[in-house]
Amino acid sequence: MIRIISKMLPVAACFCCMQPLAAQEYRLSSPDKKTELRISVTDSIRYSVFRNGTQLVNSSVVHLVTSADNAGGFKVKKAVSSKTDQWLQPVVQQKNSRIRDQFNAMSLAFKNKLELQWRAYDNGIAWRWVTAIQNPYTVNEEKVTISLSSGSKSWYPVEEGFMSHNERLYQQLPVDSISGKHSLASLPALFETNGVKLMVTESDLLDYAGMWLQSSGNGVLQGTFPHYPTRVELTSDRDEPVRERASFLAKKTAPATLPWRLIMIAENDKDLLTNQLVYQLATPSTGDFSWVKPGKAIWDWWNDNNIYGVDFRAGINTATYKYYIDFAAKNGVEYVVFDEGWCPTRDLLHPKPEMDMDELSSYAASKNVGLILWVNWYALDKQMDEALALFAKWKVRGIKVDFMQRDDQPMVNFYERTAKAAAAHHMMVDFHGAYKPTGIYRTYPNVMSFEGVYGMEQSKWDPQKLIGPDHNVTFPFIRMAAGPADYTPGAMLNAQRDDWAPIWSNPMSLGTRCHQLAMYVVFESPLQMLADNPTHYYKEPECMEFLKSVPAVWDSTIAVSGKVGEHILTARKALNGDWYIGAMSNWTARELPLDLSFLPEGKYKMQIWKDGINADRNAQDFKMETISVTKQSRLMLKLAPGGGFVARLTAE
Repeated sequence: MIRIISKMLPVAACFCCMQPLAAQEYRLSSPDKKTELRISVTDSIRYSVFRNGTQLVNSSVVHLVTSADNAGGFKVKKAVSSKTDQWLQPVVQQKNSRIRDQFNAMSLAFKNKLELQWRAYDNGIAWRWVTAIQNPYTVNEEKVTISLSSGSKSWYPVEEGFMSHNERLYQQLPVDSISGKHSLASLPALFETNGVKLMVTESDLLDYAGMWLQSSGNGVLQGTFPHYPTRVELTSDRDEPVRERASFLAKKTAPATLPWRLIMIAENDKDLLTNQLVYQLATPSTGDFSWVKPGKAIWDWWNDNNIYGVDFRAGINTATYKYYIDFAAKNGVEYVVFDEGWCPTRDLLHPKPEMDMDELSSYAASKNVGLILWVNWYALDKQMDEALALFAKWKVRGIKVDFMQRDDQPMVNFYERTAKAAAAHHMMVDFHGAYKPTGIYRTYPNVMSFEGVYGMEQSKWDPQKLIGPDHNVTFPFIRMAAGPADYTPGAMLNAQRDDWAPIWSNPMSLGTRCHQLAMYVVFESPLQMLADNPTHYYKEPECMEFLKSVPAVWDSTIAVSGKVGEHILTARKALNGDWYIGAMSNWTARELPLDLSFLPEGKYKMQIWKDGINADRNAQDFKMETISVTKQSRLMLKLAPGGGFVARLTAE
């Protein structure tokens, strides 16, 4: 049952706001009273953030300029505060089946028909602009600054320009050193100041341009936005870079709410792993999405269809995909992805002759396996109605949309248009070549996952060995805090650093076998991939015992321990009551204490997959064992370099 407490209070009586002074000063505290926002309105608007009395964000400017000629300037005509405490029940349970949404809020309405809304949560703060402008107008400038103290650190995803897949490593840079042409970064980005982590991103990005960061020097980060494109040029079968842009960010035709600017706050690194503010701030869904079915999918592209031990020529053809469908049916895998190659990239209506889609559709349906089709975004944009109608005839359950590489307003609108059209046909969506998640997975729960992450596909061509354990225990604290990440785990060929090389058609992963298995507990994607060759999975029945059972959505999530770039230890309760535990390390071997006091009363059978004694030499070495445990049990986990650990706990 959803419980809502929402009281609109005049500022003078507000539990968290002082009577406005001549300079129009306001304060807003989080429900736990530990975080305080201080807002000052003069000819500009400034805010600062404090945690336990320590200043985290120095005085910083927010501002909005539209084309509307509205008199009055930033003079507050009304200030209203409120508090909310409610339980949200996500359609798709990425982390939890219930989310407590508790915050204190303040709304400042100005005489120029603009309004600035603020929220303070126990684990972050957010603000957004609301316009009351009736006639068509443009948003010419939005100013967002975040001023940090000297000595602050960052995990900064440096970008070269606004056209990007947003698949970046996080460079550890002193904030004071970020400058010049290398100061552009996509979101989310992580900072540490005065021992507290601040994760910057946005939520509820709809009909607007995405926000990026750049440094203006002296520890000041500022938002920057791709302006509205006025001329684009198609340069390949999928790339459409912008050649000219307007002087404004976005066009609007009516009153509007702009995206939330969000700063997550975590005194302990592990708390970033359970932060769901991006979801909480997003627009709720409307309509019936009960048909959405999360699950796992066997994926063809990473392993290059390099199956063997069969009596047909493997490749993009009907026989090969029947093999995938058979594997999925035998192992309880809900979906098979047909990636690039099943049709011409610019024509979604005519499959290649080697692909008998009618036969494959009937065969998959007979095996109770769903099909997901890769599509080039440009072709989908041109053929959306006809293509989705044809896919529905084939009983397709989802689409994987690729290569957008932009987040200006027209492209952001493409995401929503796609999600809405797919929902009308009861199809799920997985966005690749995509910007970071910003909450559309709440607004349209058929949007299951996003790339926008430096993922395992890099292991097909990464000679610098960067797609390894160090990165794998970094991005979950940053990118994954924004929403699901389609990293595509599941490699069965695993290697330590000195034994690894990129091989396109027979790729391997960096780190141990149990490091890969742990990704299914640590990483979040309600449409979770099994990226490797089905032939390899058939040869690994012990690992398939785990991969068959591990779900893609969760009743509850507990971050047991974690430190950015070092290790993660996560416990999750499945919807059926089973518990799963996953641990991952960077290239440092380590021991991690595991306290099982989070378990309910009773005895549990604990099936364990752990690094073998020789996993530091042969990364495929692992050991299985089964023990009995209770909530009083305490274990010490031993992880090899690049190592991992997983366990499944079932009630005895």
